[in-house]
Amino acid sequence: MNELLDQTEALQNLLISQATGGSEDDAEYVRLRQMMLSNAALEPLLPRFLRACRNLSQFWQFIKFKYGTYAERRDYIWGEFNPMLEAVERGALAPSDTIISQKLERFDAAHVQAAWSKALDRRSSDPEGAITSARTLIESVCKHILDGAEVSYDDSADLPKLYRLTAESLNIAPSQHTEQVFKQILGGCTAVVEGLGSLRNRLSDAHGKGKIGKRPAPRHAELSVNLSGALATYLLATWEARSEADA
Repeated sequence: MNELLDQTEALQNLLISQATGGSEDDAEYVRLRQMMLSNAALEPLLPRFLRACRNLSQFWQFIKFKYGTYAERRDYIWGEFNPMLEAVERGALAPSDTIISQKLERFDAAHVQAAWSKALDRRSSDPEGAITSARTLIESVCKHILDGAEVSYDDSADLPKLYRLTAESLNIAPSQHTEQVFKQILGGCTAVVEGLGSLRNRLSDAHGKGKIGKRPAPRHAELSVNLSGALATYLLATWEARSEADA
């Protein structure tokens, strides 16, 4: 990860130099750019101009007309690279994280995206908070879908009940299928939700603990976040497919 950080900073500094009167090595730019483009986890965070500018000549034509002063160019490049640098520094770049983030961003539900972002950010530094956010993500997705389907629910209902209503609305409840393989898979989704609720109750920060209460490790948080992210995208993709079919 340190190597990736060094490469990202090297590319940023190279572009700042080129944009402020320097004369940089085009081959080095091409090499660093290609490394960034080939990293599936970085790809969504790349500045748009980096995708468009295949060499330094193209970058110069872009930047010289976009901003007239060196200070403006530096600030612009720093701002464009900041999301990528922050993600690399946190060690938060896993391909699955990126894929799930991209899918969740397609839905106009800020509370869903906020829960996922918190879950990602807290996995290592705050496992208890990450587990709470993982549960909140599924809860938010269920309510988002139920609201869209105009299905009434008790706002104080626990997560398993919300999930059952959502699954039935989407026709993915195990009881709605006869094929054994589908019943097993969909039953597994139900078990994941129930497990997240139980893990959250036992290990997360949602409840007070005694002196000997167990504390979750980052591995517990990572499992919870990964499971919640996969299930959330499945639910939203199913809801989207159903909405398109009904349109």
